[in-house]
Amino acid sequence: MLKSDSIASLASALSSAQGELKHASKDKTNPFFNSTYADLANVIDTMRDVLSKNGLSFMQLVGANGQDVSVETVLMHKSGEWVSTTLTMRATKGDPQGIGSCITYARRYSLSAIVGIASEEDDDGNAA
Repeated sequence: MLKSDSIASLASALSSAQGELKHASKDKTNPFFNSTYADLANVIDTMRDVLSKNGLSFMQLVGANGQDVSVETVLMHKSGEWVSTTLTMRATKGDPQGIGSCITYARRYSLSAIVGIASEEDDDGNAA
């Protein structure tokens, strides 16, 4: 994790936001694992208004090297304070759809983790 010199304002705002945030609803079905999950749009919709109300925003920067996909998620506060983390995953397929799917998966997990919400069932480890 990387961060600005101070994260005091960010930490306070995130604490307030987490008190208001609800977990993303599992509105999609994964027939391969017979499970439900919250897609990326749902995760973003779940948090956008609460983050904004608390002076928080995020951005996600994507990179790829072959089948290795990296997503850097930056959580920012209106004070200029920030924290970031990078998640790197290997796509199971090297075609555009496989890379795109891996990017979406990494974005969803990274964003949920940095904000502190759950978006999938606990048994998602089956995919690992």
